Amino acid sequence: MIVVVKIGTSSVTVPGGGIDSSAIAKLASELAGLALHHKVVVVSSGAVSAGAAVLAAVSRGAVEGGEAAWTADPALSQALSAIGQHRLMRVYDDAFAAVGLTVGQVLLAPTDFALRGRYLHARATLLRLAEIGIVPIVNENDAIADDEIRFGDNDRLAALVAHLLRADLLVLLTDQAGLFSADPRTDQHATLIEEVAEVDHELESVAGGPGSKSARGGMASKLAAAKMASWSGVTSVIAAADRPQVLADVVDLVTGRRAPGEAAVGTVFMPHARQLSARKLWIAFALRPSGRLVVDEGARRALVEQQSSLLPAGVIRIEGRFSVDDAVEICDASGLVFAKGIAQLPSDRAADWVGRRSSHLPEDLRAEAVHRDDLVVLVA
Repeated sequence: MIVVVKIGTSSVTVPGGGIDSSAIAKLASELAGLALHHKVVVVSSGAVSAGAAVLAAVSRGAVEGGEAAWTADPALSQALSAIGQHRLMRVYDDAFAAVGLTVGQVLLAPTDFALRGRYLHARATLLRLAEIGIVPIVNENDAIADDEIRFGDNDRLAALVAHLLRADLLVLLTDQAGLFSADPRTDQHATLIEEVAEVDHELESVAGGPGSKSARGGMASKLAAAKMASWSGVTSVIAAADRPQVLADVVDLVTGRRAPGEAAVGTVFMPHARQLSARKLWIAFALRPSGRLVVDEGARRALVEQQSSLLPAGVIRIEGRFSVDDAVEICDASGLVFAKGIAQLPSDRAADWVGRRSSHLPEDLRAEAVHRDDLVVLVA
């Protein structure tokens, strides 16, 4: 079994920044047991926070404003990542060596998933590391990432890695016990949701924002990652990083070895019956939309039921500004987003194509607003 484990910033750092060595030692100890029977890959956050702690010690003015300063300044955040990444890896190296494991650092960029050649190369490298007994520690290449072309958070990166490796299980470790019916930090009546068959709009409304300013994720991004994993055919679990033996309990749960009546481990998300290709997964969940196409009922039916391309005649109006090859959401007249794709026509020429039949388009414009090969329907 291939298991991808993602651990968030709040679970590997201390308040105010700096690496929590004891938390990483706990993770290493649990992964040592898991690695005896399974291939394991770790996706770890925490480099930016680690870098901030170092910089604060030598030049307090450079991080004036605290966490809010580096989250609002992409260049500063990337500089902090460059400072903190190797320090984070040093802690991982020491912690895993103490339990007899060796780690290898792998920094990934969005193009490693968008381009077929790089996708296959990344897959081969990660699998080879696992085959020779090395635990890959994966992170986004934050120090040089283009802010417009990046994963956005490591939850999504972890889901893409799980898809890349055709993993059996994705574990998203965080500071919460799982997905709750409401925010447990503010609602004492919130209850843990133990199993999710399908992530829908109602469930997405339950998820809140980041638990700390230094974390780019939060429950909303974990839910998005679980949805990505589900559409990849991967079982995923959101669970508490500080729970004793959480990884062993999660594996026992999803493999049916956990006895009925035992305390819940976290929230399990079941694989979706329909699975997306790597490219369509990227379009659906990882690309940032630049605009929105509102379509009529006939176009909605054609997309959902016939897997057709979206023609200009079916577009009622556009929202936002986008160019050719930008990602766009597709919604019905009520505003419900039901698909996403890559625009083939630009917003600045909307008057030339919105609502027009293909035969009435100017010769220099394409016949489809979104081609079916670049379109993903997001409803069952």
